[in-house]
Amino acid sequence: MTTKYKDVYIADVSTVVGPYEAKGPLSKRFDRSYEDMYFGTDSLETAEVKLMTDSIDILLNKLKKDKSDIDLFIAGDLQNQIATSSYTAGKIKRPFLGIYSACATNTEGLIMASNFLESKTCDEVVVSVSSHNMVAEKQFRNPTEYGAPKPGTATFTATGGASCYLTTKKSKVRIASSTIGIVQDYDQTDPMDMGAVMAPAAANTINDHLNNLDQTVDDYDLILTGDLGIYGKEILIDFMKTEYGIDISNKYNDCGTMLYDLEEQKDVQAGGSGPVCSALVVYSDIIKKLQNKELKRVLYVATGALFNPTMVFQKENILSIAHAISLESVE
Repeated sequence: MTTKYKDVYIADVSTVVGPYEAKGPLSKRFDRSYEDMYFGTDSLETAEVKLMTDSIDILLNKLKKDKSDIDLFIAGDLQNQIATSSYTAGKIKRPFLGIYSACATNTEGLIMASNFLESKTCDEVVVSVSSHNMVAEKQFRNPTEYGAPKPGTATFTATGGASCYLTTKKSKVRIASSTIGIVQDYDQTDPMDMGAVMAPAAANTINDHLNNLDQTVDDYDLILTGDLGIYGKEILIDFMKTEYGIDISNKYNDCGTMLYDLEEQKDVQAGGSGPVCSALVVYSDIIKKLQNKELKRVLYVATGALFNPTMVFQKENILSIAHAISLESVE
């Protein structure tokens, strides 16, 4: 399902990261970074709550806004029962919608916010996402301390919090359109190869978005996916050519390969993942390039693997989804 928008703008964004992200190529562009994984808290789970709440505080300070200015707060994360988002909502005390699409959560939130704004139901909405490497590893695989070996196809859950303030008031960047994805099942069962799981969903959503708007790849300066990693990135390029006859290779990049220095940071394996991964790249780098008119139009397609460990242990296929938004520089 594709929707066009007239009056949905991004007022500002914020990013907070952990030590691994602070050593990556975008290190100087984040608003705040921490040197350890606890951030002065007593547990890894509360550390993730701090990441999200920090990002909201920074965002509001940038705009000289108060929490009371927020009409609606939309947030999602990877903790069981999206605990980070709920505990954060308990602190800011604004109307709250908690969401989950795994690593596609950020674009899901932006789409929901855009629909509220376009319908004039709200005037100002904050969308936040987070993930924490050690919290996610504990829940989805094994605790990091367990020391389980991982194959080269595995991705590294990013540690960070990111927030976006959306409004009906004109700014330098707008959300022009969106496409809600369809759940895909390509008989994938390996939780250590998320790129292969999610690439077909990204391809389906990109193709639908272009077709529904009668657009081509050339209408965009950049097509950006979330969290496919180095192997999923190549799979998507091939998949788009063979299934849809579309060559995206000259206009395409993946956030999972942009967040870290894959040559130097070998422990991140195939690249970054997690709900915050693509948000960190888009908010620290892409939004600024749109504001400065280095880019005019970007198709941002976040991808998510929809599974839990129990389903994997029961030998069920791992499903995937991708949601897209078109970001445009405003003249």
